[in-house]
Amino acid sequence: MDAIKVNHDTAGHTLTIWLDDPAKEAVSEETADEVILMKDAGGRVIGVEILHYRPTSADARVLVETVGQGA
Repeated sequence: MDAIKVNHDTAGHTLTIWLDDPAKEAVSEETADEVILMKDAGGRVIGVEILHYRPTSADARVLVETVGQGA
């Protein structure tokens, strides 16, 4: 997957960010900060889910900024 995928679940109050194909998820673990790390079979983080996410305004938007040079 070449693109980052962001999902905001307004009913469940979560923000999920996929850095790779969600189908590759093999295991997930919750951190002490109520963040879930989704990992592939090799243990590489391929997604992050933020629990209890509520934007500060009703018209919140996602802004993506790319910095540095690609490999």
